[in-house]
Amino acid sequence: MRNPHEILIKPIVTEKTTGLMEENKYTFKVDKKANKLEIKHAVEAIFKVDVVEVKTMNVVGKMKRMGRTMGMTPGWKKAIVTVKSGQRLPIFEE
Repeated sequence: MRNPHEILIKPIVTEKTTGLMEENKYTFKVDKKANKLEIKHAVEAIFKVDVVEVKTMNVVGKMKRMGRTMGMTPGWKKAIVTVKSGQRLPIFEE
């Protein structure tokens, strides 16, 4: 089992994810090789909560222009974690 802090890279806080927090859904940027079970165990180990569901998606990098040349931003993996009702993650409450 890998270190949970290697799996969860950072929380994602936007207007859309803030709305999901009212439904006990929290969004994280995760390691590209992490699967749903690893993400579930990492959230449970770090925040001491019960995870009900994990949804993952691969975010494709965007095309960017630098002068005449075209480049691409790197892709990443996003996970939406649903926590048992009545429980909260303190990192998002600040």
